[in-house]
Amino acid sequence: MQKIIPSYDGTLRSHLLTVPTCITSCSGIRIFGRRIKSLVFSTDVAIIKNVNADAIIAVYPFTPQPSIAQAIIGISDVPVFVGVGGGTTNGRRSVRLAAYAEHQGAFGVVVNAPIADETITEIKQVVDIPVIATVVSTNMDVGKRIEAGADILNVSAAAQTPELVAAIRKDFPDVAIIATGGPTDETIIRTIEAGANAITYTPPSNGELFSEKMRIYRANFNEPQ
Repeated sequence: MQKIIPSYDGTLRSHLLTVPTCITSCSGIRIFGRRIKSLVFSTDVAIIKNVNADAIIAVYPFTPQPSIAQAIIGISDVPVFVGVGGGTTNGRRSVRLAAYAEHQGAFGVVVNAPIADETITEIKQVVDIPVIATVVSTNMDVGKRIEAGADILNVSAAAQTPELVAAIRKDFPDVAIIATGGPTDETIIRTIEAGANAITYTPPSNGELFSEKMRIYRANFNEPQ
């Protein structure tokens, strides 16, 4: 019997961003009692405040800064997973950032692909939140990441993501996997069927969304009176 789910959207908030509904078909990952299936990849506080994802993954191409993490955690209504480096920012600095992120209220910390296994181990020694290790290639030694203390794998291999997820799932049937779903329902479903437990979704940018709003406003004013 299909469940009926009552809902309330309101008027002003009826145009909130929604993640693709096909993401609900994945198993999810239960973290501190919360079941997380969808994560939005964004650091835009306006997007974060107006999207229905289960969680936020806040990583960006600059050195991690606690003030940015605090702003995102403070505005978000859902758990936030904070990037603490792994590329240019690494080693002891990443360890300190991870500890600080936990104190700020982060639900977990994300480390990028170049990070050393030893740094993952050091982070695990100072935090009691999950460490999420990014995997971008089949050439990476996933086993060593897990042995070092990675609790969750974040698979991000562009168009090859489903294949990489499937390869990891074959060798590590019980590991928790978050993966990028791609631009369409079809690519998301492929990634879930490959073995992803949760999906990262990249929403339209604030500029793209506002551009569509402005197009509608201009069209309304240009209509014959």
